[in-house]
Amino acid sequence: MRKVTLERNTLETQIRLSLNLDGTGKSEIDTGVGFLDHMLTLFASHGRFDLTVKCTGDTYVDDHHTVEDIGIALGKAFYDALGDKKGICRYGDIVLPMDETLILAAVDFSGRSHLGFMLDIPTQKVGTFDTELVEEFFLGFVRPAACSLHIRKLDGKNSHHIIEGAFKAVGRVLRQAVAIDPLFANEIPSTKGVLA
Repeated sequence: MRKVTLERNTLETQIRLSLNLDGTGKSEIDTGVGFLDHMLTLFASHGRFDLTVKCTGDTYVDDHHTVEDIGIALGKAFYDALGDKKGICRYGDIVLPMDETLILAAVDFSGRSHLGFMLDIPTQKVGTFDTELVEEFFLGFVRPAACSLHIRKLDGKNSHHIIEGAFKAVGRVLRQAVAIDPLFANEIPSTKGVLA
């Protein structure tokens, strides 16, 4: 049951998204923002999530609404697919090398939303993509996902590698956190008895 399909429609974007937490990394991504398509493909592949995203957005204005709203839709999909979070590992962490770049990422599906974003991306653009939108994407994600996510650049100066490393790292830590822990398969991983 860890699958969800949802739609998110506003005056700025129309999004249809499908997520399978127990997938194989297959993705079909069409956001209207080429760089984001590439990052979400990496995210799905490294997380082993099956992910389909179709978005029609007001990219004639800029990419902000599309990027943020897809983050929101993806976060909501994770929240819905996890249900009561029974049996999940809850936590995930990694230090991921991407050529000269080193990225640390960690997540806790605590039921509380927080983004610790310390990527320090040195350029304002990668191609035509505004690099400030990376933070907007992850902010959009953590709020509805109800998770605490930290992403930090430990080393590196290449903006493309920093962003690519971040999306790969986040895919991998989310995979760890949402995996079912066989030792606690029938338990909520909290002394409170609830993760909400």
